[in-house]
Amino acid sequence: MSGTASPFPEHMQLTGEGLVLRDWTEDDLAAMPALFDHPDIAYWTPIVSPFDAEASRARLVRARRLRADGTAVLLAITVDGGAPLGEVMLRRAPEGTELGYAVGPEYRGRGLAVRAVRVMAAYAFGQLGAEQVILELEAENEASVAVAAKAGFTLLDVPLITGMEKGRPFALQTWGLARP
Repeated sequence: MSGTASPFPEHMQLTGEGLVLRDWTEDDLAAMPALFDHPDIAYWTPIVSPFDAEASRARLVRARRLRADGTAVLLAITVDGGAPLGEVMLRRAPEGTELGYAVGPEYRGRGLAVRAVRVMAAYAFGQLGAEQVILELEAENEASVAVAAKAGFTLLDVPLITGMEKGRPFALQTWGLARP
């Protein structure tokens, strides 16, 4: 979609399920390492590790570039529009409209990922006209599999996505949620 108008608004704020999903800002840079510099995030996600101040700045720049390109939108997960507790992502991929998420270790166990995924899926269905949204997860990532199931996704009967990332092999299952 490069070179065309972005399908995403320049600024976004989505609300629902007791959450406010909002744009990342420079004010969030100091909070990002505590959210993303964790062994679980390093292992299960493509987010760079170690995640430090330089990685925070690079992530903010990347989020803005992806949105401007019309490729993806990355939003901070908050409960009130204030402090970020994690991130939810929507990406237009060849496989479909894909969602992803990461919640800071200190904030897990509160249903933030499930709720953020549901809010972002509603946006994809309502504003982007998506017929289905997908999650690509490793079966061994029990926490993410639980999020998928609790958010209403079902395992799709499609081939595994395999590859190498950060020096280790991965095999991703595809979970789907159809337009209501």
